[in-house]
Amino acid sequence: MKRKEYTGQDITVSFDLGRCIHSRNCFLQLPKVFDPGNRPWVQPDQAAAEEVAAVIRACPSGALAYRRGYGRDEQPPQINRLAILENGPLVLAGDISVEGGETQTRVALCRCGQSKNKPYCDNSHVDAGFATTGEPAPKTPPEKDGQGGAVKVDRQPDGPLKIDGNVEMCTGTGKRIAKLGMAYLCRCGQSKNKPFCDGSHKQAGFKDTPG
Repeated sequence: MKRKEYTGQDITVSFDLGRCIHSRNCFLQLPKVFDPGNRPWVQPDQAAAEEVAAVIRACPSGALAYRRGYGRDEQPPQINRLAILENGPLVLAGDISVEGGETQTRVALCRCGQSKNKPYCDNSHVDAGFATTGEPAPKTPPEKDGQGGAVKVDRQPDGPLKIDGNVEMCTGTGKRIAKLGMAYLCRCGQSKNKPFCDGSHKQAGFKDTPG
């Protein structure tokens, strides 16, 4: 889906509806700029550009992004962080490339198997009644020393998400689970060792070959 842009004097805000997981961070933090009851719903000049940018950086899914007319554009964090949300997606912040696409800093990745915008979350877990903990204590691969750098995200055919790069994996409340250099993460919703893949997609007959 093409991003819709809202241009202000010092900042341009872009929005991808298909990526939105309706966390409402933007409205709750800055309703004079982000108000779904207004048309247009984004009005960048209603606050200082840096204030708008700060709220966008808190958007977990990357549905909101920005460009600055001057000043510094968004930079990836020094530590790539993968958070596991209760009954919801995997939220990754870092220097991210999804399936060979342009570099991003924030993505929410489907782990219920129901999204119509895979590998991204589209909030389908809500209607599907997906229920799983955001505070897992799974068996983990050996820890790695690195924390930053590029991270590549790719779907394996009818299988897990491959996360290739240094990532600190955290629970939804921020407790560290592991520091990883590579991981294969469940995206069919059936693994008994979530967030990691345990091969359950095969028994479940999960089908989603990247095309």
